[in-house]
Amino acid sequence: LLTPCAEKRELRPIITSSEPQRIGQRKPTSTRTHRRRATDPLCAPRAHDRRQQKHRDPGSSTPESTLRETSTTATMSDMQPAIIRLNPTQYCHILDNNTNVTRVVIGPKTIARQDHELKVHGPDEMVLIPPRHYCIVKNPVKRDADGKVTLDDKLQVHLLYGEEEIRTEGAPFPLYPGEVLKLGPTALSIVPPQSALRLGAIRDFVQPGSDGGHIKRAAGDEWLFVGPATYTPRVEVSILDTIRATIVKPGTALRIRARQHMKDSSGTERQAGEEWLMRNAGAYLPGCYEIIEETVFPLVLTERRAIHMRAVRTFTDEYGVHRRAGEEWLLTIAECETHIQDVHEEVVNADLGICALTRSQYCIVRNPWDESGKQQMGRLELRRGEMQFFLKPGEELVGGKTKDVIVLAPDEALLLKAKQPFTDTGDVQRTPGDRWTVVGPTEYVPPVEVEVVKRYCAIPLDETEGVYVRNIKTGSVETVIGRTYLLGPDEELWEKPLSENVERLLAFPQNDSKGVKLSEHTNFVPEPRDRTKVVTYRTPHNSAIQVYDYRQKTSRVVWGPGLVMLQPDEQFTILSLSGGKPKKQNQIHSLSLSLGPDFMTDVVVVETSDHARLQIQLSYNWNFDVDRSNPEDASKIFQVPDFVGDACKAIASRVRGAVASSTFDDFHKNSAEIIRCAVFGREEDGSMREKFVFPNNKLVITNIDIQSVEPVDQKTREALSFSVQQAIEITTKSQQESARHDAERKAQEAEGLLERQKLKDEIAAERARKDLLELQAESSAVQSSGHAKAEARARAEAKQIEMQALLEHAKLESEARKIRAECELEEQKSKHEAELAYQRQKDELEIARLKEISRIEAEKFSQTIDAIGADTIKSIAQAGPEMQAKLLGGLGLSSVLITDGNSPINLFNTAKGLMGQAGADALPGAE
Repeated sequence: LLTPCAEKRELRPIITSSEPQRIGQRKPTSTRTHRRRATDPLCAPRAHDRRQQKHRDPGSSTPESTLRETSTTATMSDMQPAIIRLNPTQYCHILDNNTNVTRVVIGPKTIARQDHELKVHGPDEMVLIPPRHYCIVKNPVKRDADGKVTLDDKLQVHLLYGEEEIRTEGAPFPLYPGEVLKLGPTALSIVPPQSALRLGAIRDFVQPGSDGGHIKRAAGDEWLFVGPATYTPRVEVSILDTIRATIVKPGTALRIRARQHMKDSSGTERQAGEEWLMRNAGAYLPGCYEIIEETVFPLVLTERRAIHMRAVRTFTDEYGVHRRAGEEWLLTIAECETHIQDVHEEVVNADLGICALTRSQYCIVRNPWDESGKQQMGRLELRRGEMQFFLKPGEELVGGKTKDVIVLAPDEALLLKAKQPFTDTGDVQRTPGDRWTVVGPTEYVPPVEVEVVKRYCAIPLDETEGVYVRNIKTGSVETVIGRTYLLGPDEELWEKPLSENVERLLAFPQNDSKGVKLSEHTNFVPEPRDRTKVVTYRTPHNSAIQVYDYRQKTSRVVWGPGLVMLQPDEQFTILSLSGGKPKKQNQIHSLSLSLGPDFMTDVVVVETSDHARLQIQLSYNWNFDVDRSNPEDASKIFQVPDFVGDACKAIASRVRGAVASSTFDDFHKNSAEIIRCAVFGREEDGSMREKFVFPNNKLVITNIDIQSVEPVDQKTREALSFSVQQAIEITTKSQQESARHDAERKAQEAEGLLERQKLKDEIAAERARKDLLELQAESSAVQSSGHAKAEARARAEAKQIEMQALLEHAKLESEARKIRAECELEEQKSKHEAELAYQRQKDELEIARLKEISRIEAEKFSQTIDAIGADTIKSIAQAGPEMQAKLLGGLGLSSVLITDGNSPINLFNTAKGLMGQAGADALPGAE
């Protein structure tokens, strides 16, 4: 189309020449404005459209507006050029104001415009569509069967309002009034190979078919225009999408879904929403109703990897196996190397590892599959290596893992229990509940019908160790001591119960015959002990322990030092003794009873005849006088549970009785004799006894020591304390006076010694001063003559020192040469000895090697001779001469000589040999 600038340049001279006066009568600004409007091709159509809009809207028009339009049209007509020149490719629209009809004028032409005519559009270039292009025209003109434009009775072109027309390459054409170029010349769409256009019908129409027929298209239909081709658009068809082919690589597939009921590329009918796989390798162009959901990549199967699959619905897989909905199966490398998941199946486990069993491993599989392919629910199957397998669907390993074969050492055993009836090795019938053991050394794999109750080892026992063993059938408990013991199938270790006090006494680190005060160690917690082991107790030296058997209702006494080992029905007898000062009951607990000698201390409160209350602390030496070989004496020492409390009470009662009959003054003077006499008593002759014996338990008190006697009354104690204090003060003062007298005497002696020492020091000082003066006199005498003597003496000493140094240096050099010569000699000697030793070893090795080689050669020759045989050697030796004789005999020659001419031959000897041989051969004939 021509631009307004071009139009102005072309029409401006005409306007100037045609209306010079009319333009000159107006103002310059108005003249230019009207000229621009008259020559602007875009202004006239807009004014014409506005006039047409006003004419189409009669309600809005008024006489004044009509008059204004008429005057405006007249003004525009006056402004436009009278002559319009059109090029061959131009056209314009001319409006006849009389008929109000617009006609098209096509160049090349020169138009003389009438006064009632108005150029409303143009000149414009006609629409030129290059080859393989198209354009879209809106509101196209209506044409008849011959392709001519139809006109109405007013000679106005018929327009198809709301329609569109696609025009392709051809002669340039103008746009009739009312036509709109919706899309300018546009290149046709080229559909490349392996691509297609998805087309949709927007109205019903009939499309020519490729076979010469017709295809009816309804609005909403979709189809593909497959390349390579050039697509020519139609107004009834819209391009919905451009589809490109998807490359299906070998071993992959495309998952496709149908948007509605259709037939796929293979002719199979598909329902809306149905999915399937395209497995064929190559380029795949989906149909118009197909949607490519995804590219399905293969699952790689290896020898150690399988895939667990499940059917979503009933179908037949690609291997031809019919699968029911919910069915599960296993794919291994035996079926395929790669597997593409179908749309009707799902992957339960894509990385199912292999179960590999070595020779020393086994496993139990629950719910196994039999050979016919049926799963045995609830059953167990034992599998032992070496083997490899995949767990099929529904199968599981009991315990979740493989197990190692039970390897029993010679001192180990397995306790087994049958859960189901079965026949064991050796045709042994086992019923549920049976118990038996398997003793090593052996390897054992428990069948599925057997439960391994426990694995245990033989119990090694020293002579001082043991265990309690209980028979679960009879309930009897026995003690096994001093031997290695392996429990039987009907035996178990039995735990022996002990009381809390016994446990604490056994575990207490300082447990001895003197006992332990448990009340002072309430926080002590004994370490847990193995109750299945025999309870042992080491009886301390010179003590005894009582053990009671509750089944036989007997007791036994073990003398120390010794080891007590409790039987199943035996218990220790705990001794609860009195302790403290004064004695209190149940203070000391002990398992063993000390036989003494020992001592015990007690505090006794007594009252004299003059009512003085005193507190006496006594210490008793005691021991048990018992015959260990006599069982009756042994049992008597434990008849009194608290011998300490009993003895202290008895002695205290005697002491109280004796003190009650004495005054305080008498008791204070003769306390030891009164107490000993009260405890031990006197003989018939009046002499004091040496011991006090308790016949019930053989306890003997041998001595009593009075450690302290204190008054109980406070006033008495204070008076006694005051008297004692006064005596101590008197003694202290006398000692102080004596010490002061000694100190004064020692001070006077020291002063005398000091004066004497001062005199001695003055005498020594005078003597030293005298010696000093004598030495000063001598030094002044020596000073005058000492320089010459000193210099001479110094030179002599220096010369002597130099000579001695030279002598020492010569001696050292001589010794160094001697040492160096000895070292070189020793080095040469060692070198010669090493060379001789090396040569000797080398010769010995060479001799040994030659001997070995000669031995090997001899053996080789001997083995060769033995292998060949004497007859063979004989045959080989005779073969050459015999063959030569036969050859000469065949040739008729007695002898022959063959030479190559290079080696000289003694013909005389040869002839002689021949003659001799011939003569020898002739002699037998002559004879």
